[in-house]
Parts: sequence; structure tokens; C-alpha cells
Amino acid sequence: MDRLTAVERALRAATPNALLDIVTAALMEQYGAARVELRLADYGMRSLQAVETVPFSTEPVMIHDSPQGRAFGSQEPYVLPDPDGHAVTVHFPVTIRGDRMGVLSVTMPEDRYARALIPEMQHICDVLGHEILVAERDTDLYVLARRAARLTLAAEMQWQLLPGRACSRPEFSLGGHLEPAYSILGDNFDWSASAEHLTLTVTNGMGEGIEAALLTNLAVNAMRNARRAGLGLADQACLADQAVYAQYRGAAHVSVLLLRFDLATGEVRAVDAGSPRLWRLRDKQVTAMPFDAQLPLGMFGDTPYTCEEFRVRPGDRLLIGSDGVYDTASAAGEMYGERALARSLASTRLLPPPQVPGAVLRELATYRGQTPLDDDALVVCLDWNGRS
Repeated sequence: MDRLTAVERALRAATPNALLDIVTAALMEQYGAARVELRLADYGMRSLQAVETVPFSTEPVMIHDSPQGRAFGSQEPYVLPDPDGHAVTVHFPVTIRGDRMGVLSVTMPEDRYARALIPEMQHICDVLGHEILVAERDTDLYVLARRAARLTLAAEMQWQLLPGRACSRPEFSLGGHLEPAYSILGDNFDWSASAEHLTLTVTNGMGEGIEAALLTNLAVNAMRNARRAGLGLADQACLADQAVYAQYRGAAHVSVLLLRFDLATGEVRAVDAGSPRLWRLRDKQVTAMPFDAQLPLGMFGDTPYTCEEFRVRPGDRLLIGSDGVYDTASAAGEMYGERALARSLASTRLLPPPQVPGAVLRELATYRGQTPLDDDALVVCLDWNGRS
């Protein structure tokens, strides 16, 4: 425990850009590590990119076909012996409150390796993840490691707007993903969890490029401002509606689905103001949740919004998709939301929520065939566990 405390203290005292150097030195000194490598998942969730001072100097490894990807996907340490080299490499997931960041790979001589060390070293990875999250306020090192290609300005704005890509608490687990990851336009999602409630919003701003990103930024921050002022769900929509109308005078609008979960009871309040739609998987049955359609934000500036209510049960899975998902057509002209989305939700029921959006979007790419994606595609998945 003394060496564990020593590593934690060293990480917390490190400068933001030196976290990998500090954890490497500590693992070498305390655990006899011969090599340490940190890789972070790219924005597309397809590859793991090395954290290094010179970007792209080390080849990425694919998430779906690598030992590192196995640890990342399973969220369990993956031990890879090398008898010829008399060494053992352990790939550790680096995850913060359900948000999967990457993998730390530690290679050590086989005579220094012991399975009893794995929980201790996994704890170090958890501490490293927290420190990376804090360090990102002061350095671009870890943000640069997440990109396999250059982002458009609109995509840069949209990714910076997100609270994360996943979140987990005893009552729920959720994950979301956007495509195309490096040139997204107006789709976005946001969440906030308090002691008693989870607020989840999914938005789709009209337009293209920087105009769509600016519109979505305005709407999301207006809803955050209203939420942080203590306003209810309907009033959050009203304030955002006024803010968008004041800026665009009805020339642009934002579609949004707002949800507020009571963590103790599972009661949900919803405001459906546009295109994002919700499906529920309960007892192997997929149901499209019907809401009364209300006007998108910003069309008139004085639109009254009302809440609807429903209840989630422990074991329920909810999936929210943008129109870029359910309106995508196959080669035969059938929309993905008609039947294929329900099949995809049922077939991915054994995957954890952070992995479901990527799986659905990969299936969507196969579904549309050679047809290029002409709109953002957003998927958010939430598993409801309830409060015991």
C-alpha cells in the first residue's frame, strides 16, 4: 500500500503534460516495469492512439483487432505472456465513471509479474484517468492523442461541447456516439446527474458546418443555463427557444428531446421538440416511444412547452437516435427506423451501453451500403438499473 500511495502522490504532483512520464517512472521503480505505453481511443472509437510528444509517430492499433482493444472492450485487464522474451504484458483499461478513455500497457519481466499485483496496478490506472481528465484543462497533449485525423472546426466545437462519451452510476449507465466523428455538424447530446435526478438532452441543429455547430452550441448552453438556474424541464425548453429565436429570428431552429429521470422512482418527464426519437427494449420487446410532437426550439420564441411522463423499470434499455439514423435508407429504399433499428437494439442487448452506439452505427453503415452518409448520425443508449 505504501508504494501505491507513492505513485498516487507522484501523479497528483505532476505537471499536466508529464503524467505518462511520472507513471512510467513509478511503475519501473515500484513494480519493475520494463516498458509502459498509454493509448487513448480516437474520436471515431476505431483505434487506440499513442500518447506522445510528437503526434502520429507511433502506429495506432485497432480497437477491434488487438490485445489493447480486448482490454478496452471488456473493461478488464488482459494478460499477454511472452515466454520467448521472458516477459509479461498487461493491458489495463483506463476508465473514468464509465467513460472509457484508453489503455495503459505495462510490460515487466516474468519474474516480477504476479496476478496479485493486477488490482493494485488497475487502481493506478484509475488515478491516471482522473488526472488526465483534470490535465486536459491545461494541455492539448491528450486531446491530440485522441484524433486519428484532423477535425473540422465544426467537429472541434461539437466534441468540446460534450460532457463525455459515457457515464455510469448505480442507478444507470449510458453511452453516446456521433458519426461522422471528424466532421459532425449539428447533432449533440448532454447530461447532468445530481443526487436525485438525471437530465439527458439530445439535440439536432439545422444547417451545415460552422453554422450548425454555432446553433447547437447556443441551444445546449441555453438549456444548461436554465437547468443550472433550477428551472424545470419545460422551462428549460422555453428559455432555449427564446435564446435561439432572439439570435436567428426564426431563420434557424434546433430539434431536441429532453428527458429528466427521477433516480429513486424511475419516473421520467419528457419534452419532445423535434426529430430525436426514443425506443425502449423491455423483456426482449422493442417499442418506439410515442410522444406528442412539439415545435423545435427557435421557430417563434414564445412557444409553450409541456412535459409528458412515463416510467422506466430496472432492466429497461432506452435508445435515442437522430434522424440521420432512423431516416437512413437501404439500397431497397426502406428506412432504418422501420424495422432494422429494432433488430439492432435487440441483437446488441448483451453489450454494455457505451458499446451499443458504436455497434448500431456500424450496422447502419452496412445497412446503407454504398450510399454516402448525408447527415449526422447520433445514438445514445441508457440502461436503467434503478435504486435499491
